Amino acid sequence: MWRWVRQQLGFDSPHQSDTRTIYIANRFPQNGLYTPQKFIDNRIISSKYTVWNFVPKNLFEQFRRVANFYFLIIFLVQLMIDTPTSPITSGLPLFFVITVTAIKQGYEDWLRHNSDNEVNGAPVYVVRSGGLVKTRSKNIRVGDIVRIAKDEIFPADLVLLSSDRLDGSCHVTTASLDGETNLKTHVAVPETALLQTVANLDTLVAVIECQQPEADLYRFMGRMIITQQMEEIVSYSLSFSISFMERNSNCKKTRTPRSVQCKPLGPESLLLRGARLKNTKEIFGVAIYTGMETKMALNYKSKSQKRSAVEKSMNTFLIIYLIILILEAIISTILKYTWQAEEKWDEPWYNQKTEHQRNSSKVEYVFTDKTGTLTENEMHFRECSINGIKYREINGRLLLEGPTPDSSEGDLSYPSSLSHLNNLTHLTTSSSFRTSPENETELIKEHDLFFKAVSLCHTVQISGVQTDGIGDGPWQSNLAPSPLEYYASSPDEKALVEAAARIGVVFIGNSEETMEVKTLGKLERYKLLHILEFDSDRRRMSVIVQAPSGEKFLFAKGAESSILPKCIGGEIEKTRIHVDEFALKGLRTLCIAYRQLTSKEYEEINRCLFEARTALQQREEKLADAFQVVEKDLTLLGATAVEDRLQDKVRETIEALRMAGIKVWVLTGDKHETAVSVSLSCGHFHRTMNILELINQKSDSECAEQLRQLARRITEDHVIQHGLVVDGTSLSLALREHEKLFMEVCRNCSAVLCCRMAPLQKAKVIRLIKISPEKPITLAVGDGANDVSMIQEAHVGIGIMGKEGRQAARNSDYAIARFKFLSKLLFVHGHFYYIRIATLVQYFFYKNVCFITPQFLYQFYCLFSQQTLYDSVYLTLYNICFTSLPILIYSLLEQHIDPHVLQSKPTLYRDISKNHLLSIKTFLYWTILGFSHAFIFFFGSYFLIGKDISLLGNGQMFGNWTFGTLVFTVMVITVTVKMALETHFWTWINHLVTWGSIIFYFIFSLFYGGILWPFLGSQNMYFVFIQLLSSGSAWFAIILMVVMCLFLDIVKKVFDRQLHPTSTQKAQLTETNSGVKCLDSMCCFPEGETACASIGRMLERVIGRCSPTHVSRSWSASDPFYTNDRSILTLSTMDSSTC
Repeated sequence: MWRWVRQQLGFDSPHQSDTRTIYIANRFPQNGLYTPQKFIDNRIISSKYTVWNFVPKNLFEQFRRVANFYFLIIFLVQLMIDTPTSPITSGLPLFFVITVTAIKQGYEDWLRHNSDNEVNGAPVYVVRSGGLVKTRSKNIRVGDIVRIAKDEIFPADLVLLSSDRLDGSCHVTTASLDGETNLKTHVAVPETALLQTVANLDTLVAVIECQQPEADLYRFMGRMIITQQMEEIVSYSLSFSISFMERNSNCKKTRTPRSVQCKPLGPESLLLRGARLKNTKEIFGVAIYTGMETKMALNYKSKSQKRSAVEKSMNTFLIIYLIILILEAIISTILKYTWQAEEKWDEPWYNQKTEHQRNSSKVEYVFTDKTGTLTENEMHFRECSINGIKYREINGRLLLEGPTPDSSEGDLSYPSSLSHLNNLTHLTTSSSFRTSPENETELIKEHDLFFKAVSLCHTVQISGVQTDGIGDGPWQSNLAPSPLEYYASSPDEKALVEAAARIGVVFIGNSEETMEVKTLGKLERYKLLHILEFDSDRRRMSVIVQAPSGEKFLFAKGAESSILPKCIGGEIEKTRIHVDEFALKGLRTLCIAYRQLTSKEYEEINRCLFEARTALQQREEKLADAFQVVEKDLTLLGATAVEDRLQDKVRETIEALRMAGIKVWVLTGDKHETAVSVSLSCGHFHRTMNILELINQKSDSECAEQLRQLARRITEDHVIQHGLVVDGTSLSLALREHEKLFMEVCRNCSAVLCCRMAPLQKAKVIRLIKISPEKPITLAVGDGANDVSMIQEAHVGIGIMGKEGRQAARNSDYAIARFKFLSKLLFVHGHFYYIRIATLVQYFFYKNVCFITPQFLYQFYCLFSQQTLYDSVYLTLYNICFTSLPILIYSLLEQHIDPHVLQSKPTLYRDISKNHLLSIKTFLYWTILGFSHAFIFFFGSYFLIGKDISLLGNGQMFGNWTFGTLVFTVMVITVTVKMALETHFWTWINHLVTWGSIIFYFIFSLFYGGILWPFLGSQNMYFVFIQLLSSGSAWFAIILMVVMCLFLDIVKKVFDRQLHPTSTQKAQLTETNSGVKCLDSMCCFPEGETACASIGRMLERVIGRCSPTHVSRSWSASDPFYTNDRSILTLSTMDSSTC
């Protein structure tokens, strides 16, 4: 217990060493030489509260808000001392706000608890006592052997032991981890791959030594020690005195018992929690990381409460007003005791002889995921270049570039007919792929070899058994749809293999070391000898196969920059030109090459690859050297062009964000080449943009030097726009000690692309931008669980409900269906929200300054005796009933400009930049306005009835409560009409609550003061309001003071709009050359009437209001902005010459 407490307080690490030792199936040694390590259980906790800490934790978080804390202090003061106002006036609204917020947050956390319980209670099968035992996910322990069936999600981080395949391989999709929906291949060590049954696994006695948990999804180091005798494992483990992480000793060089085998483990053997098993019947794996120590959990960011820019501004204003109130209280207290000390004042201390919202505000940075957010992640083969000739695929036919699909000369020129092509049987029966016939036959062989290279050089897996009738004709258009379903770790590979199948070279499948291809109706089997895997340094992959004739070939494909320098034959220059043309179209390109190997060359290659792959020291470096030796002296066959289908209107959305002054960063886990290609195709990078790269950095010094070089290039280059590409490894180095230099480079770049990013790195990048000196508002958008961390870190989190589940949407502030809706969310709803919330905040301060200041001024006339100016019922209902509904409806319905105008003109978004509507300047204007109105209320009423003259026909005088009621009446009317002046978009609801609030005040006051209510102990206001309204002078004073208060405000609005109009105000008032005046593109004046036909119409235009009588909004099929979106009001169809 004490150790647990120390761990929670951070004094004791739960892991005392850099490694962990895991006994498979938890078969611990019985000789007492080993003390088992303690590991956490497999529970996942994403909730924020528990039953025990909900009340204190939630109250603490709510009272961290300045507004709540302020009203709490006021409420406590009212409770502790004798005040003229009831504590209910501040306590009841505070209690309501706290209760509603607690219920909302409690419900959200209850949903998270339900989600956790669903995940933790999911059924799983574990191998125990020689059989399969069904248990719950939360009961999995480190060391348990778990069985996972097809399409199931891995419940913990597992090391693969075996699968239903003899080679121990399986395929998984990691969409919820890194956003990639493609299949990835994982393999077990050969010694455990044969253990495919529970009985066989029960005989396994082995130990895994691996590193402690870390968040990096792509890094894992470990080793498996296999034996049949437990004592041998213990003695062998104890012989490893050197630290595991140093790995200075080779397993072969270590003294071990004869039956002990040491096998290295890497990322290819690790199955991550959250990934899904695909295209494999079942697998067995041993749990090594569980619960909150899995890589998925370590990449989650804890749920935190966000603070919007509006709330921060409001907190600042509250502090200022708090200071003002404290000064008023100090002044009142000093003057009270000063005047009391004078002997001429004999009045008592108490005069009892008197009468009875947020952030979709201005976003400056948008951080977006790529896969599933910008793209559909669907690849389509479009064009290719074969032996220097460019072709395109249309409807399953390979046509020369240029002709239309119906053009007869658009077909491949070399086959005069299908029968002619089918007669060329020597293409598949010759002892070699390449002979030296002439003209047409040679051309056919080039194409045949090209598509065979495409069908063989890949890691695609196949699901399907029907192959009859597939590929019987070459490059024909009437092929039946293939029943085969391909799975690939790269969508490019899948698209290319499917394209080759449509052309007529069909990949049928593979079994163990054999690959089957069907060409011209004939089945051929190739022996797969080696796969040279893709890596980001080489940027290519290769396979070595043995043809049915016995000849050996190396097929390679990769980026043109990695393939073309290795080629010594083929149409290199023509292909290079074609690749550039493909890239200009935004297509993803790959080059295809081959090399025919002699027996002697293959023996040398085989030996070199075997030594590199079995090395336990510097394996990656030796493999890289071996690949360089193998992949050389290639002959270029051609190039392919694949289109990664973008989501609809992605390019237009990104361009609109730029026009709005928003910088767009793409954060993705994809490879460098893939990410750059998509950035170019979606418009994130422009072809004319100078692309800078910070990739493959190995050390801090190297990274710092590269950053300095980039900074110099940005300064020296006379290029308007720069783009930066950075990978995850380099980013980690840059953020470690060179944050300022990295941020300097990023700020000078128009677009930034971060690739190979772990989920937690995405959140760190956003955090770095948030804490920069400019303190910009950030927005993050993603669609998968791997994006949850950055969504929670950003000021505004957007979840896209895509193919990768609902994790991002559940953890976001807003959820949308497609990326294109981001522009509407920001430019329309964000703009509306900001205008509404900014006006709401300032208006609340304004009307409360109007409310409190007369009470403060009144103290100078009642000797600071704490006598209230207003009745207690008026004090309570002022903010609850009399002035609440107009601003509430305003904050819900206000549209100061038409939604179409906002979305069609993204530059209008700049008008709300830097939070200027909540700036100190605007705040001071509203504050001064409130004080000036309050002085007019008070002294205007004082000059009216302060001379002891009779304002009533019967000669009676106005008393104290009548004076206060007059001030209160003028105040209610003024602040309500002020809200009406701020309203631009009028509906019947606005009219109802605006004028209805004033009418309700009069009706309530008449009933409240006109009847003796039996449940009221004292009724100071009896007959006061009726008496006030019976005076014509009082009516005149009310109208005069309201006009005086609002006249200067109207004049200021007129001059501001005429002399210093903003872009939004200019858009509100649009003039056409036809003489017809249009307002906001939604309010048209009747034809033939000018804008200055009447003073009322002029004032509407100047103030920016729009009357519903001039608005006709309905659905329009010809809407140029929202052809498929009917979620906002659109204009009726009208002739452009008229409006």
